[in-house]
Amino acid sequence: MRTCLFYCSNNLEASRLSELGGELGGDTLKSIGLPCSGKVDVPYLIKALETGADGVVIVACKTQECRHFEGSLRAHKRAKAVESLLAEIGLGAGRMAVIECAPGGAAQVCDEIKQFIQQVRSLPPGRTPNTTITGPERAVE
Repeated sequence: MRTCLFYCSNNLEASRLSELGGELGGDTLKSIGLPCSGKVDVPYLIKALETGADGVVIVACKTQECRHFEGSLRAHKRAKAVESLLAEIGLGAGRMAVIECAPGGAAQVCDEIKQFIQQVRSLPPGRTPNTTITGPERAVE
């Protein structure tokens, strides 16, 4: 199971995330620090899925506690947009999550990430973008 994690570096420490990576056993957690969770954009989220992530998590500040005012709200809106795109193309919902982190709430965030990974594990496998398509499904150029 491969999970891509975008997190607000103002609210969560990379050292705690590396500890979490060790707790996941055979699962892979790729973490990407951002100056604000609101800096994550739809193309980044989609690219994470295109490059093999089974799920994507954004760790944001609590909505009313974001130092950049609307960063957390932007993260929620962008994750919702990607979820609707995934449903539209047939991968289904449930591969995106936004987890809000209170200052000092790293343990709670780690537990929620583990729960998200279990949720994604229960979803039907998505078709990877690197799969060669042959026959009538081949894209027309």
